Amino acid sequence: MEIKDFKRKLLPFILTVVVIILDQLTKLLIVKNIQYGTIGAQFFGDFLRIVHISNTGVAFSVGASWSETARHLLFSLLPLIVIGVVIFVYFRNDEFTYLQRWAITGIIGGGLGNLIDRFFRAEGVVDFIDVKFYGLFGLQRWPTFNVADSAVVVCGILLIISFIISLKKEKEQ
Repeated sequence: MEIKDFKRKLLPFILTVVVIILDQLTKLLIVKNIQYGTIGAQFFGDFLRIVHISNTGVAFSVGASWSETARHLLFSLLPLIVIGVVIFVYFRNDEFTYLQRWAITGIIGGGLGNLIDRFFRAEGVVDFIDVKFYGLFGLQRWPTFNVADSAVVVCGILLIISFIISLKKEKEQ
């Protein structure tokens, strides 16, 4: 790989670093300023609440009741391996678009932000954004999340859209 090509591929990792910093800073602020299990602030009535909870499972608290060993293997070591594989593929692949590279690095940043919690916070991943969901899908409130989760979801959606657009362009040609 040429130095110029390597630099082009390395630049989007700025987003990885930004996501990790924002994620860890916001979690630190929550832990320091909001008592665990309480609401620190509410906006637009009770539509958006800033709370302090933690999650030892994954999305929607799946696996929170599993043994510590199972959670560690499935929610810490396996994601770390997956992130390593994604980074390997990222640098080996010359076909990703500019948007796809940035989206992938945002997902990596979100994944690493939550892994930092899994490795260094005994209580699990700190979650603090709590949004009213008005009974949609049987949920009064969406499961509480954080900056890392947001980065994974937003960048994941962008990545899927960019792949669909790329496939559509290829098909037209």
